[in-house]
Amino acid sequence: MLPTISSAFIQSPMLFVSFCMLIGLIIGSFLNVVIYRLPKMMELAWQESCREPSQQSTSPHATYNLFQPKSACPHCQHAIGFLENIPVLSYVFLGGRCHHCKQPISIRYPMIEVASGLLVGLIAWHFGYSIDTLGASVFVLALLTLTCIDLETQLLPDNITLPLLWAGLIFNFNTGFTSLQSAVIGAIAGYLILWTVYWTFKLITKKEGMGHGDFKMLAAIGAWLGWQMIPAVILLSSLSASIVGLSLIIFDEKKRSHAIPFGPYLALAGMIALFWHQSLTALFTGN
Repeated sequence: MLPTISSAFIQSPMLFVSFCMLIGLIIGSFLNVVIYRLPKMMELAWQESCREPSQQSTSPHATYNLFQPKSACPHCQHAIGFLENIPVLSYVFLGGRCHHCKQPISIRYPMIEVASGLLVGLIAWHFGYSIDTLGASVFVLALLTLTCIDLETQLLPDNITLPLLWAGLIFNFNTGFTSLQSAVIGAIAGYLILWTVYWTFKLITKKEGMGHGDFKMLAAIGAWLGWQMIPAVILLSSLSASIVGLSLIIFDEKKRSHAIPFGPYLALAGMIALFWHQSLTALFTGN
C-alpha cells in the first residue's frame, strides 16, 4: 500500500502537492485551537503559580488544554460538531455564523486554515516528495502559529519556540537544510545577537525594545537554516518592520506609541530564507 502511494506521489507531483494542501488545511484547523488556547493556558498556569495555598483554583475547568474541553462557540457555548468543524467548508456552508446562535464566526479561522494549506502546498511543490517537505512544513507552520499568537497577545510562547529550536537541531543532525555545526552556531548567534540588541537598547533608553521570545525565535530559525541565514533574516525582518512602523506613524498617529510585535517579521523573513536560502547565502557570503 505505502509503496503504491509513494510511487503515485513521485510520478504525479501535483497529486502530492494536492494531498499536502489537504493535510495543511486539516492541520490549520488544529492550529486555530493552539492559537486560541495556548495563551489562555499560559495565563491559567501563571494564575495557579501565583495562587496562595489557601485560595481556590481560578481555573474555570478541571482540565483545560489543547484537547479538553471540546471546542465550542465562544458566544453560546454550543459544542462544535464534526460537520461544523470541516476546514473552510464548514465556514462557507454556515455562512460565517454559529449554527446555534447565529453569531458571526471570526474570519480568522478559515484564513489560518487556507494559509496553512497554501504554505504546505507551496513547500511540497518546492521540495518535492522528500523528508525536506516534512521538515519545512513543521518549521513554517510553527512560524505561522507564532505569528498569529504574537499579533494577538504579543507573546511568543516557550512551548513553541524551544521545541522548534530543538527540532531544527535534530532535523539538521544528518544534514537537512544545513550542517549540524552551522545549525548550532545559528542557534547561538540568533539568540545572542538579539539579546545584545535588547540590552544595548535598554541601557541607552531605559526601555525594553523587544521581548525575550524574539531571541528564542531567531535562535530557532538559526537552528533550522544555519548561521549563514541570520544576517538575511535580521535584515529582512528589520526592513519589513521599519516599513510597517513608519506607515503607522504616518497614517495612524494613535498607534505611534503602540508596541509593534517583531515575531511576525522574523517569521516572514524565516520563510523567505527557507525558500531562497541559496540565493541569500550567495548574496551575504559571496559563495
